[in-house]
Amino acid sequence: MAKNRVIPFGYCMKNGKITVDFTESKVVIRIFEEYLNGSSLQQIAKLMASEKIKYSEGSDLWNKNIIKRIIENEKYLGTDKYPQIISEKFFNQANEKRASNATSVCVISEDLQEIRNRTYCLECGHRLSRIGGNCRCAKWDCRNPHCYRLEYQLTDQMIIGSVLTVLNAAIANPSLIENSSEISVYSPTADVIRKQNEINQMIDSAQGNFERIKSEIFKLAEMKYGCCSYDESSHKTAQIRGLLENYEQLNSLDIGLFKSCVNRIWISHFCTIEVEFINGVHIKNITERKDENEHSAKCDGNSCESSDGDKPQ
Repeated sequence: MAKNRVIPFGYCMKNGKITVDFTESKVVIRIFEEYLNGSSLQQIAKLMASEKIKYSEGSDLWNKNIIKRIIENEKYLGTDKYPQIISEKFFNQANEKRASNATSVCVISEDLQEIRNRTYCLECGHRLSRIGGNCRCAKWDCRNPHCYRLEYQLTDQMIIGSVLTVLNAAIANPSLIENSSEISVYSPTADVIRKQNEINQMIDSAQGNFERIKSEIFKLAEMKYGCCSYDESSHKTAQIRGLLENYEQLNSLDIGLFKSCVNRIWISHFCTIEVEFINGVHIKNITERKDENEHSAKCDGNSCESSDGDKPQ
């Protein structure tokens, strides 16, 4: 049965004192060399296992986490208890590379994070997942188990290009973002109409009780108020127009304008991208895929379309 290591790989105990294990220390140095020469943690782990190198007594089981712990272990620089195995320069080079790799894989820009926070699947309404971190093979997909995957590969640049095209269309033709909804709407319910009829009958009656009628009128007013709705879309439309008039055609996405104007990005499973503005207006943009697998983002034909079919002049 394999035993867990008590002291780090590369060291052993002799006469009650921690000393360098000659065989294992050579493996430690080799691990650092392999990593700095371009091998991944997983590749190094497979190499150790393939050569039957024992990690602990009775075990040659290696994995990338073990390799990572070895590369990160500062004891190899030497301490009061542990003799030095790796030079400080060698150790720093390996860990600078590890930190750089971790950043490039896991971290995306703040601008791209803002886009991800607003991007949703048009079919199921769930937010789309972005897979791949900050690398060239990053792509977007719907990971809702009750939905289904996108038909085509969707990249960052396809989404950014589509949003940029829509914003430029709105800058060139502000009528695209117009919303025709009324500022306020009153829709009486059956109960309101019934109460109004009751009050009318009480007023027409010669035996009407003034205090009771007044009380019922107050109740009716409260019921009518509950039937009123206020739509802020007209105010938000004016807000968007005020922002757009300060811009000329954009060469790259202005994330500040994006955050101020765009509520959500809706993406269908057939690569149709809709930008929903904060006033509720949707403008569609079709992304085209070329045979040579290059992605472009531009309007279908020669124009963008708002949700009501308006086209730029």
